[in-house]
Amino acid sequence: MIKVGLISLGCAKNLVDSEIMVGHLHQAGMRVVANADDADVVIVNTCSFIDSSKEESIGHILEVHANRGMRKRRRGQKLIVAGCMSQRFLKELPGSMPEVDAFIGLDQVTKVAPIIEEIYAKERGANEAPASFVTARSTYIPDYDTPRFRLTPAHFAYVKIAEGCNHPCTFCIIPQIRGRHRSRTVTSVVAEARQLISEGVKEINLISQDTTFFGMDTWDERPSPRSPVDSSRGAALTSLLRELNALEGDFWIRILYTHPAHWSDELIGTIAECPKVARYVDMPLQHISDRMLSAMQRETGGAYIRDLVRRIRGGIPGIALRTTFIVGFPGENDADVDELCDFIGEARFERLGVFRYSQEEGTRASRMQEQLAAREKERRWHRVMALQKEIAAGVSAASVGRTLKVLVDETGVARSEADAPDIDGRVYVPRGLAVGEFAEVTISGHHDYDLLALPQGERPSQYKVARQAQ
Repeated sequence: MIKVGLISLGCAKNLVDSEIMVGHLHQAGMRVVANADDADVVIVNTCSFIDSSKEESIGHILEVHANRGMRKRRRGQKLIVAGCMSQRFLKELPGSMPEVDAFIGLDQVTKVAPIIEEIYAKERGANEAPASFVTARSTYIPDYDTPRFRLTPAHFAYVKIAEGCNHPCTFCIIPQIRGRHRSRTVTSVVAEARQLISEGVKEINLISQDTTFFGMDTWDERPSPRSPVDSSRGAALTSLLRELNALEGDFWIRILYTHPAHWSDELIGTIAECPKVARYVDMPLQHISDRMLSAMQRETGGAYIRDLVRRIRGGIPGIALRTTFIVGFPGENDADVDELCDFIGEARFERLGVFRYSQEEGTRASRMQEQLAAREKERRWHRVMALQKEIAAGVSAASVGRTLKVLVDETGVARSEADAPDIDGRVYVPRGLAVGEFAEVTISGHHDYDLLALPQGERPSQYKVARQAQ
């Protein structure tokens, strides 16, 4: 029996790809092991979205190679590089990384078992280049019955509702890596969600490159994102949300990776009317300055974004907005950053992250003039994050005294509706609450981005006495 180790890097979308690979390995009778030193074959599923992710991927690849060289019994171990980096650099990598035995791309996740059998059965020549199974254009999309072994805790899961991206953002390499947008059907997604819920999943996280574009690739004509929002836009996602909300059980539906250009009044109303849809929206805005939004080709303007934020907050009571911004984009000046900080101060986003612009080879922004120095990007990043830290403290303080429904991730640690897995804050709860279950707690305090909580109805003094007695 071939033993396979897998190292999964990058985002949740990459994690689903890893889960599909593991599912197919199990189906083929291979054994997946936790320790790479025990494996006959190691797969590194890579990310290459920005420079730091590429560096992390290369670091893991070289570490696996170094470790197998140090251990005599593992010198015959095979090393496969999978995922975004293989897809992005499909021509360059085979000639530049002789440490690797094979490269597979995004369309080979379901073919990983026969590829392993092929390279494992064949002794590679001393001067032979690594095998490459990467196809130039990614077209694959999973279905509800695709073999998959979940790598998340038992109580939450990611459901990839679409793959690829049609947006022209000048800073982003993703469309070149993952191809054109392609949606699954509502029926397929609902079937997968129903199965997950039957297995005890309490949180369905909907993911894609742009979840608000779900189903739009099947329309004959689409409204322009620059036109006023109307009730017909986003109809496929609204249909999906209503069908998921109608499934039996106590669970959350969380929407991640939305794009501001494809929001609609109908989508806002649907979220408000569906109690199982978490009061949480992940909507990367990237900037507010019209100059920067135009240079980034974000398909939205500052006035549109401000109005959209107002409509979402007005239409969905209790909503928590999460967004990300980019600082240090080519040509960005102090006035642009001032406007961004003013907007953040006005909008008071509950959750916010900031990226330093990364000059990615192959993107239009990488060829722009007025590239900013790393030191200046860092200064601007610190300025925005310092502002958000003050806002986050105020948001957390406003939660004290409130009763919240939380999902317990691990002993003593939970998340509220306002917190997505891995990227947002935590709610520290009493250790006696059951892992993987919902609980009602009262917020008793906060620390930076995290909240402190007690069971509903328990006073802080009671909790303190109980803790001292333990």
